[in-house]
Formats: sequence, structure tokens, C-alpha cells
Amino acid sequence: MDDKNIRTLTVLRKLLTDEVFGHFVAMRTGGTDELTAEFLAAAADCGAEQDLCGYICRTILSSENAFSMRCAAGKEPSPCLKKAYLRDIGLILGYIEGYDGDFCGLAQKGSPLPIFDMSDGREALYERLKNFYARYGCGQFMQYRAFGYEDGQLVPVKNPSAVTLAQLKGYEEEKKAVETNIVSFLKGLPFGNMLLYGDRGTGKSSTVHAMLNKYWKDGLRIIELNKDNMLDLPKIRQKVTDNPLKFIIFIDDLSLNESDDKISGLKAALEGSVSGNTENTMIVATSNRRHIVKENFSDRENSVHVNDSLQEQLSLSDRFGITVLFSSTDKAHYVDIVKELLTDEGIEPDEKMLALAERWALVKGGRSPRRARQFVDLAVSCIKLGKEIEF
Repeated sequence: MDDKNIRTLTVLRKLLTDEVFGHFVAMRTGGTDELTAEFLAAAADCGAEQDLCGYICRTILSSENAFSMRCAAGKEPSPCLKKAYLRDIGLILGYIEGYDGDFCGLAQKGSPLPIFDMSDGREALYERLKNFYARYGCGQFMQYRAFGYEDGQLVPVKNPSAVTLAQLKGYEEEKKAVETNIVSFLKGLPFGNMLLYGDRGTGKSSTVHAMLNKYWKDGLRIIELNKDNMLDLPKIRQKVTDNPLKFIIFIDDLSLNESDDKISGLKAALEGSVSGNTENTMIVATSNRRHIVKENFSDRENSVHVNDSLQEQLSLSDRFGITVLFSSTDKAHYVDIVKELLTDEGIEPDEKMLALAERWALVKGGRSPRRARQFVDLAVSCIKLGKEIEF
């Protein structure tokens, strides 16, 4: 294929600046040893040297462009956009297949991903791609499951927590309540914004992350929001309003003072806790206390209308449609959690081991699932090193 044609890409024009495909075009155009070396280095860095076509197909699928964004928003691309996009794909795949070089296995460059198969015609290809983006979104939302928020932008979290529900012992009813609400959210049924509250180390945040890891393939994503950025909640919702995916806006360890200007913003965001199937954002917060707004005795003494002041403070937590209490861990519950964790690690939970676990909790300041996990991690390390468990 003529090298000039590939430079006429329109919808997928940004592909020409991709570190691998851009060097591939430069190598084919220039043909020098130096350009070849630059391409090979870029391909090797991305694992594309054995399957250039597969790499390029994945890059196309994950790119944000006029076509993918329109399909992801559930809108029909214009005939002009559709034609240009399909032309670009044909140009790109033809350009790769037309390469007859033979180095580093690139001659065995693989076939396009099944979704790009044109054997059944361009119209079938178009329908596959349109449905793909309508289900999975596009760009960074397709590639990542968790995001932070910095300087007004959503930032992908490349290494999110890998915790699973199976690793979280106990609190079965609490986890069930959270999961039921999230499933309703994903299915487009009425759901409630959630407040998970209780003692430290009881697994509130881990439960949210575990739900993400279970349901991200079903379209669940999470945006972790620092409480200092809560006034930007409307902006964040606007950024994802046309996205087919479902987003949990997660505020961890939430606690506010009575005079905090963020209270009104959060209240407004929580209005109408039970949402219909047009909503794709759910607010989930964790807190160590049921009543998020801190109060002290001077607040009461200085308030002319004491009852009105108290009701105002309580009204914030009351705006969450669903509240789930992760209560403190008593001895029996703590021991059961330790037993399950030890069993998962292949360690016999005998009386000596359980006595050490109890002493660990007392030394470290109290029983909780977090303390149990910390003790088991210590026990596993000591056993594998052939050492006594000491602390």
C-alpha cells in the first residue's frame, strides 16, 4: 500500500502518533537501519514485535475518537463519520498486511482481532464495533476500572486494590446488603447512595474495592474522591453523564465539621437517594461514625435553636438511601476470622496459634478483621522463614 495513503487517516489520525505504529510508518517510509531500530525498540517495549496487528487492533479499540465516543454515548454516528471510520480501519489493516519484511518474527504478525474481521462485510463490522462501545465505553474507561480526581481531571489508577470478597471474612449480611444495591445499580433498577460506617479496620473500604473487582467486567467503575474535592461532584458527574458504564463515586473516611462549606454540596448531590435507571453514578462513603458532621458541646451551648442545629447535622447522613453498619469485632467473631484466614493459607488454626492471634489484637489496640489479616500475614512469613512468631 502506498505510504501516502496511510497519512490520510481522519477519525483514527491520532494513531499516527502512537509510539509503535508511528515508528512503523516512519520505518516503511524511510527504510533506514536507524528507523528500523527505533521501530523495533518501540515494539519490544510494548510487546508488539511478535504480533503487530494484534497490538494495533487493541490500540484502535481503546482509543477515544469521534466514532467511539458517539457510540459509547448511545448515539448513532453520522453516515459521514461511519464511512470515514471504516475507511480508516481498512487503510490501517491493509497497511500492516501489506508489509513483507522479515525480522524479529514480524512476518508472522498475526491476524486482526475477531471484532475486526471483514469477511462478513463492513456493515457487520460496523454493528460489532458500535455495540462494543455501547457496552464497554471507550478510551480510558475501557482500559481502567479505578480513577482518582486531580486538578479537575479523572486520573486512571493503574494498580488498584486486588482484594476479593472471598478474602474478606465475616460481615456476610453487611456485604450482602452492599452487593444487592450494586447489582440493582448495574441492572438499571432503583438503588440508593450508600454510607458504610463503623469501627476502623472492619472492612468498609475493602468491601467497596472487592465489589469493583467482582463487577468491573459488568460495567462497574469507581472514582475515588478526596473530601476536599467534594464541591466538584457536579463536574465529575458531567464528565461521565453520557458514558454507558456505571460509576461509584467513592469518598473514603468521610468526616466534616459543622461549618464546612462542603456539607451543602454533598447534600445537594445526595438529594433523591433512590435513583431511576437513567442514573449512572452512585455515591458511596465510608465513615467511622454514623453522624458524619462532627459536633462538640460548644456547638450546643452556642446554638439558640439546639434541636434545629442537631437536626441539621443529622440530615446529611440521613440523605444516604442505604446505611450499613460494620460493627466492632468481638472475641468470637475475631477468632472465627483468624481461623478462616489461616485455613486459606494452609495453616492449622490450633489453640497456640489462636492464643497468639488474641495477644496480637490486645497488643495492637483491639480486635478487627484488619488486625486478623495482619496477624495471619505475620504468621505466614514466620512459618515460611522457619522462625517463631514473635512481636
